[in-house]
Amino acid sequence: MTLKATFNEYVRACFTGIWIESHELQEALSELAQLCREEAWQLATWDIDQGLQGTDDLSIARSTDPLSAIKAINALASAEGTAILVLHNFHRFIQSAEIVQALAQQILTGKQNRTFIVILAPIVSLPAELEKLFVVLEHALPNREQLAEIAREIATEPGELPADQELESVLDAASGLSRFEAEGAFSLSLVREGCISPEAIWELKTQTLKKSGLLTLHRGEERFDSLGGLESLKEFTRSALLSPQRQNQHLRPRGVLLLSPPGCGKSAFCKSLGREVGRPVLILDVGALMGSLVGESEKRTRQALQIVDAMAPCVLMIDEIEKAFAGAGNSGQTDSGVSSRLFGQFLTWLVRRPTA
Repeated sequence: MTLKATFNEYVRACFTGIWIESHELQEALSELAQLCREEAWQLATWDIDQGLQGTDDLSIARSTDPLSAIKAINALASAEGTAILVLHNFHRFIQSAEIVQALAQQILTGKQNRTFIVILAPIVSLPAELEKLFVVLEHALPNREQLAEIAREIATEPGELPADQELESVLDAASGLSRFEAEGAFSLSLVREGCISPEAIWELKTQTLKKSGLLTLHRGEERFDSLGGLESLKEFTRSALLSPQRQNQHLRPRGVLLLSPPGCGKSAFCKSLGREVGRPVLILDVGALMGSLVGESEKRTRQALQIVDAMAPCVLMIDEIEKAFAGAGNSGQTDSGVSSRLFGQFLTWLVRRPTA
């Protein structure tokens, strides 16, 4: 379901505090603005640079004070209409006691006069006082159809847009990119290659993974031919990822656990598997998942798994996994239960995610 459709449902159900998690604020705002035009809803926006926009009240128009922006929404209310105030990157101001109190009061007031507070931000950062008052919506990254549409808008000349299997390879490479990143990757590919190809897209994706600090992208030339032995493992993984039978969800394996002494080729096999089946290899740094603050390790794990989902289809290599989940059984006595929570989080993701 699109953000526009989901937001429409929550407004009609009168959820007056809505937090939208998005890295593409303008794209999300465009969807909300289109919905407001269709439904004849009053829409106002606020950010620290432009101030309050969308109101005819000159006394509050373009005000950059965040507290005044919250209170201004009542001036937009009408007897029969719906008023929506979108606050950009408001997580920067939400630690103030005055802001928290004003938001809480306005969300309760909005139930009576149908005024809605919407926070657009790349992260969710709700204080305890507001956790029960806000619902959180996620603005999804573009799917394959939307990425293909972006590619067609960028590649307008004959020969610039690949077709058939080559286009599928481009879309595989672009999976997980935001609209802004996809436009930049496609444009960079046109400048370098004269057509849209996966190589420039993978380069941009590598930079995206480096920013997270949790995953690295391996793009090597290793294939199974360069790896001696392991014939049964090679045949099993090749069959699991390339066989026509993989269309049956019940026949898809969810992964392979490789156990051996150091130097037997576990890492080399994972890296060559990606090249063999035409998928990127993501290497998860288990040590980078651990944080010093309460809840930070779990947050980093969720972030890493979300990146893996966005990069699918791919090969995820978790090296030295036993060191991350060691002692999960008695984790409560050693690390306040962090290892057991990470282990449970990983197993839940492994069970629920689409396979192969």
